[in-house]
Amino acid sequence: MRELVKAMKALSDETRLRILNVLLERECCVCEVMQALDISQTRASRNLSVLYDAGFLKLRKDGLWSLYSVDSEGLKGYFPDLVEAVRKGLEGSEVAVLDRERLRRAERVGPGCAARLAR
Repeated sequence: MRELVKAMKALSDETRLRILNVLLERECCVCEVMQALDISQTRASRNLSVLYDAGFLKLRKDGLWSLYSVDSEGLKGYFPDLVEAVRKGLEGSEVAVLDRERLRRAERVGPGCAARLAR
């Protein structure tokens, strides 16, 4: 029961739903999530952490980069159904479409990118 409550709390926030939306498109670093959602580094990192702790995301290190993606292979039980519900729920959402468009233009801008983008 505790796992389900944690998962539902993780999905009860608009920013986290938007993050899942872009991560369903592709793997991203924090700075790409910032650019796609037009949010601060603190907000992006905090919400990525909540989704990761709830079991929705996996984290891969590549040099200085911390890359997040939906943990498609590792999702167990009802988690794939929850991710699919988010995908279906965001179909046609103007905000979700805009986030994905910005993601196409987002880029990794080098070490410390989150700090530079926050200025």
